[in-house]
Amino acid sequence: MRRALAAAVAAAFFLAVPAKAQEWPQRQVSVVVPFAAGGSTDLIARIIAQHMQATFGVPFVVENKAGAGGSIGTGMVAKAPNDGYTLLVGTVSSNAINAFLYSKLPFDVARDLQPVSLLARLPNLLFVHPKIPAKTVAELIDYLKANDGKVNYGSSGNGTSSHLSSVMFQMASGTKMTHVPFRSTGEVMNSILGGNIELAIDSMTTAWPLARTGQVRAIAVTTPQRSATAPDLPTIGETLNGFQATAWQGLFAPAGTPRPIVDKLANEVRRILELPEVVKSLTELGAEPAPSTPDEFVAYTAAERARWGEVVRASGAKID
Repeated sequence: MRRALAAAVAAAFFLAVPAKAQEWPQRQVSVVVPFAAGGSTDLIARIIAQHMQATFGVPFVVENKAGAGGSIGTGMVAKAPNDGYTLLVGTVSSNAINAFLYSKLPFDVARDLQPVSLLARLPNLLFVHPKIPAKTVAELIDYLKANDGKVNYGSSGNGTSSHLSSVMFQMASGTKMTHVPFRSTGEVMNSILGGNIELAIDSMTTAWPLARTGQVRAIAVTTPQRSATAPDLPTIGETLNGFQATAWQGLFAPAGTPRPIVDKLANEVRRILELPEVVKSLTELGAEPAPSTPDEFVAYTAAERARWGEVVRASGAKID
């Protein structure tokens, strides 16, 4: 009797699921990266796409649609059909910061996109030119207060996570610095190596190799926990309680994508991110694999928008 009842319930559920969801995927899936090829978001997207293609037996093709801080590619997916054949690998910038930075976006990330799973967290690194005497967060705060507004810090552009992480640091530490925006992390590195700026909070993936060779001095990471890439390096939060400014990537689908497809994607993401070779690749990139359920990722993105919205307002940054 119980078996018959269970079978009847399962059959009813199967019939209630849209046919498209039952059959997915039957053809090529586009994975949109809203940034240029070669960056950490692109690399993670290609790892995920490669494994999904092997599992599902259809092409998962990464498409780089850069522009407007990630808003162009994000908008394309937000307006795409919600059939599971167009996905987005979004970031803290494209899916949390830009909603407050750009005043005229033709889409709403909270309304138009369905979070599927967090993919990875990436710490930013707080680092200084070796001429700065500070070696700890506490010493750096003292130095900045003694040189109020005189220290130049670089970022990869107004409103980027590197800029806003520095704003957050100033808010938490009660210090003041002078912002020098650049167009890319590479330009930030060149400037600090040349001694034109003294400090930055930027991608650990790019900055850590320079810190290991002594070209810059690493002070701390921005994540709540220490990084597996540099376990001896403290977090900023160990000195400034509660501080965190985590860069991250996650998988999104257009809003209204059938839940069975969303769950299938999330389950596959978890499987991929638990593979030893993937964990190794991401750790070498300075990233922490962080799969989640769709519901967990919905809550996470909402909290991130609230966190970064406050920082954007404090920074006064605006792009129209």
